[in-house]
Amino acid sequence: MKDSLKVLSGSAHPELARLICQNLDTELCSVDLDAFPDGETFVQINENIRGRDVFIVQPTCPPTNQNIMELLIMVDAARRASAERITAVMPFFGYARQDRKDRPRVPITAKLVANLIAAAGVNRVLTMDLHAGQIQGFFDIPVDHLYAAPVLIKAIREREIEDLVVVSPDVGGIKMTHAYAKTLGAPMAIVAKNRVSAEEVEALNVIGDVDGKNVLLVDDLTETAGTLTAAADLLKKHGAKNIYAGVSHAVLGDKGRARIAKSSIIELFATNSVPLATGEKVTTLDISPLMAEAIKRIHGDESVTSLFDIRR
Repeated sequence: MKDSLKVLSGSAHPELARLICQNLDTELCSVDLDAFPDGETFVQINENIRGRDVFIVQPTCPPTNQNIMELLIMVDAARRASAERITAVMPFFGYARQDRKDRPRVPITAKLVANLIAAAGVNRVLTMDLHAGQIQGFFDIPVDHLYAAPVLIKAIREREIEDLVVVSPDVGGIKMTHAYAKTLGAPMAIVAKNRVSAEEVEALNVIGDVDGKNVLLVDDLTETAGTLTAAADLLKKHGAKNIYAGVSHAVLGDKGRARIAKSSIIELFATNSVPLATGEKVTTLDISPLMAEAIKRIHGDESVTSLFDIRR
């Protein structure tokens, strides 16, 4: 496997790529990434990848546009170097929230990015917890869509939290919340919210009983942490005791970290799908074994289906 499989990393998250290689017992392929004075990206692959099965690790987190462009350029370099197959390993897929026309004269950017990735020469995509599962259908190439739930649930079970209620911070997350609640054997509740702006959220009401209970808020993504912290404040007013949160992708900036630190949340579980999942109260969970196992199975033309099971 070592001879025919090559793992390359962009500049978005080289630490995750290194951990994936450790799990695969292989070395990260040498790549030069540089920028010209005018900002253009330069890529040179320093090893022979002719006829190899190439996996390029590049979550498209901030700076999103730069990381997407770098991925496309790396794919073109690999294709022109005669790689046999190219898989884009994108644990976090940027622009996933722009998946429909919700107002006049706006783009469906998630579809545009999918088209660009396929046009660049990617043969398949490996990703995790897309904001909208139907984005898999935006690609005209195979997509392996993993779930972070097994990693998050394992960490939550280790805390041995009693009287737990799993809560969705908005109506859109009910399906994910139900899956967590069923796996953890806990009841569920919902917070109804109103989005004031891209960074401000107003929590309106709680549907379900959280009085005297410990609470786990679950979501796929947080950036400014407005939804999570507003929900946590409301849950406290309704009598919740300890409030935990679990997210697949913590794309946290300074504002999000500050909000989490000052909030009623005592611990935020997040995967290392992006390098931004750090800060006070943030517990970062490693997904490299999961990603490495998926890469190993894709390389060996084996089934990846069992990795989709969130009940593991």
